[in-house]
Amino acid sequence: MKKITDIFKEKKQTLSFEFYSPKDEDKTRELFNTIDVLKKYNPDFVSITYGAGGSTRELTLEIAEKIQKNFNIPVMHHLTCITHTTEQLKSAINKIKEKNIRNILALRGDVPANTNLDKDILKNTCYAYQLCSLIREMHGDFFSIGVAGFPEGHIDAPDKESDSRYLKMKIDSGGQFVITQLFFESELYVEYTERIRKEGVDVRIIPGILPLTRHEPLVRFCGKCGASIPQCVHNLFLTATDDEEIENKRKIDYVTGFCIDLLKKGAPGLHFYTLNKVNPVASILDNIKKEYKNFG
Repeated sequence: MKKITDIFKEKKQTLSFEFYSPKDEDKTRELFNTIDVLKKYNPDFVSITYGAGGSTRELTLEIAEKIQKNFNIPVMHHLTCITHTTEQLKSAINKIKEKNIRNILALRGDVPANTNLDKDILKNTCYAYQLCSLIREMHGDFFSIGVAGFPEGHIDAPDKESDSRYLKMKIDSGGQFVITQLFFESELYVEYTERIRKEGVDVRIIPGILPLTRHEPLVRFCGKCGASIPQCVHNLFLTATDDEEIENKRKIDYVTGFCIDLLKKGAPGLHFYTLNKVNPVASILDNIKKEYKNFG
């Protein structure tokens, strides 16, 4: 199974999808049905999330293995470190390797709600750059390692300059490419890449794309992660009519234009946060392919 960094040697632009770990058999079947449909777009890789504090750790590994075996698509396994001891992380990394999963997205992760972290745990690996180092120390170049990037700065970073330095630490510790947090304006991507290039980060920066579906969950999630929502996106919801088909098309058209603008401005691919659904991702990709026939 290919490493993502090897795919980069073959392609200037990549297409990838993120899925979350389902919690029951029915949702698992729905996920596999979604992948079965989306695979026609020839994704270069897919990623599978880990859950807050590793709450779905065993399920994530199981799903990741099945995706690779059933669909022959390279999987990037998310791995968070905030609530794990170093020994627990070593065990998780070894299990990922045993399943021949060659790609890891190394994350600090969010502290689960109502959790009091033991001081002994905080003495262990608790930052993404430390996790990158641990993976490299254990298994050399067996894995390709991705890290998260934040075009508007991480919500916990005191300023954008500090955020850039933290990203540089992750790359210097073994990270090889960046998947960004969601954002909605291509100018943010341009500003971000310029900022981190000045810090000496020269790896691929792949924008993370969230299709627009419902307003309230979007506002709530962006409030938690620190991503801004431009007024034009708010207006897509606030000025909605009762015609669902028209409203869906307006949102799809906005994200399509956003993606095409990113590609024109040099983005080396698109990484879609699918929410385990075929649409609106499929509709957006159909629109993109009208202008970029060879994309994906």
